[in-house]
Amino acid sequence: MYELKREFTPGRSAEIGELLQNGFLSLKDKYALIGDVRGRGLMQGVELVVDRETKEPAPKHTNTLMETAKRVNLLIGKGGLYGNALRIAPPLSTKQEHVGEALKKLDYAFAQVMEMSF
Repeated sequence: MYELKREFTPGRSAEIGELLQNGFLSLKDKYALIGDVRGRGLMQGVELVVDRETKEPAPKHTNTLMETAKRVNLLIGKGGLYGNALRIAPPLSTKQEHVGEALKKLDYAFAQVMEMSF
């Protein structure tokens, strides 16, 4: 327990969380399906919408994205009133390289979903 307290401090969680959030914001610039990115520290959320103007939820896209991510060994949760928000809460032991790998897999999953017609 002492090792965890010493190595995985709140400051480190904030640093890794910022890296994660910046990655999601980059994906938002790339994919119109992402309506909003929000969170704090390692608790992050990505809202999927059909249209950014109307904010119409995209639950079908969300389900397909989660299944596509699962096929590349990236497990993420979902939530939100309409089931259109990705919930990302990696463990405290997450490292920068883990975040980079997860973002690459999520980028791939978004690209696959964008190619499909709903």
